[in-house]
Amino acid sequence: MTSSMTKSAPITPLNPTHQRVAQHLVDGHNNHDIATRTGLTPNTVRQYVRDIRLSVHCPPHGKPQVLAHLLLEAEQVAPPIPERPAPELKAEQLQLLRAVAEYSTPGDIALAARIAPADLRSALDELLDEAGAADALHLVVLSHAWHLLGTRSTSTAQSGANQ
Repeated sequence: MTSSMTKSAPITPLNPTHQRVAQHLVDGHNNHDIATRTGLTPNTVRQYVRDIRLSVHCPPHGKPQVLAHLLLEAEQVAPPIPERPAPELKAEQLQLLRAVAEYSTPGDIALAARIAPADLRSALDELLDEAGAADALHLVVLSHAWHLLGTRSTSTAQSGANQ
């Protein structure tokens, strides 16, 4: 579980076009949907997504929820306004939430959450149900809206967006 981010690496602010594409990513749209919605070509969207990943130091194979977390954490896009209050999560669930936001592989998520890899799926399903989230991306976005995930100044936020 090695970190792919460093504390000293500055975030490159996104230009307005990149911000629009990034907002679509955080809203859960895939590259094809973004191209359709924005009128950009699929190749242009792919390049913009690569540029966005570079600007927030997200590895090329980082999961969508990791990219969304980094974008929201860096305040490059706005979180949604929550439609319901934040759920009361146990300490273990908050730890799993942070791990899901910061890591991409099941092994790294389980290690960071301090749970057995065999228990990861059921623990994540329980967390998704508790939060009313459709998937990990939705969970991370909602968690930012509820202020359950901190900013870069928190110690866990620097642990990285591993593949």
